Amino acid sequence: MKSALDLKETARNNGQIDRAIESASRSVEGLCHRTFYPQTTTRYFDWPGEQTARSYRLWLDTNEVISVSTLTSGGNIITASDYDLRRSDDLSEPPYTRIEIDLSGSASFSAGATFQRSIAVTGLFGYRDDQTTLGVTVEALDASETGVDVDAATSCAVGVGSLLRIDSERLIVTGRSLLSTGQTLQTPMTAQNNNETVAVTDSTQYAVGEVITLDAERMLIVDIAGNSLIVKRAWDGSTLAPHTGSTIYAPRTLTVTRGALGTTPASHNTASAVTRWDPPGLVSQLTVAEALNDLLQNSSGYARVVGSGENEREMSGRGLRDIRSRTFAAYGRVRMEAV
Repeated sequence: MKSALDLKETARNNGQIDRAIESASRSVEGLCHRTFYPQTTTRYFDWPGEQTARSYRLWLDTNEVISVSTLTSGGNIITASDYDLRRSDDLSEPPYTRIEIDLSGSASFSAGATFQRSIAVTGLFGYRDDQTTLGVTVEALDASETGVDVDAATSCAVGVGSLLRIDSERLIVTGRSLLSTGQTLQTPMTAQNNNETVAVTDSTQYAVGEVITLDAERMLIVDIAGNSLIVKRAWDGSTLAPHTGSTIYAPRTLTVTRGALGTTPASHNTASAVTRWDPPGLVSQLTVAEALNDLLQNSSGYARVVGSGENEREMSGRGLRDIRSRTFAAYGRVRMEAV
């Protein structure tokens, strides 16, 4: 968002962007009639016979599931070998839209004392659990810490709102703060844009795309050559300045919400792998487009125009409509209205 709008780093802008992304995320979910992020939880369903459906088939409707850990019916556990996860197009991948009892076995959905909420499904609900392995933690964590120190590979690939997983725990990033990299500038730098080389003692501790801070100036790492970081100076609205022997900082301390989306806060060892949940690319693109549109419309009082003079006209939003259409075609779920 900030790169697209070329926004400087301010608390006011951060708040505006956070609100726009939150609104856009819910808007995309409403358009597609589905929730994309994964959540571990237990959900309850009525016995399927009351749905005028086959008694061996449980339709999940909007409760699409990625995987099931426990299935019970009428208080009895149904083992994984006695049921199948299915979807309407019969592809063998999530999201699954129904659970079917294996008719060659002896298991069945039973109503128990009452058909209401007689079936309990515990598992990972959502669209898909696609994850990217980033880097590792650089400290051990207890179950209550909300500041997580990470390496460069994680720092450059994580932003506020990212959904991470460490071991079996999910965490939501709510903020980032600077952490010393343990290195200092080896060669003085002048206050000139063409002085683009930051000499360090060990460049393997940095990553392309990471933002570093020397004194009060932020710099974007665009390449690495030997023990030299090639940077863009005065990044993110900071001021160009000279530097000599400065300590190098990077935003490697993540402020997080622990035990997110149904997981349990736990202790983690140093060098625990950090993974990031990734929504489908088109969904992410539409969310950014919706958020950008919201910010720009807000700044113009919802009176955006293009052209000038006699050619001035109200902004049509055709590009936004196109990406909405493509996203729904790829990921939208047809909502069934009650008759």
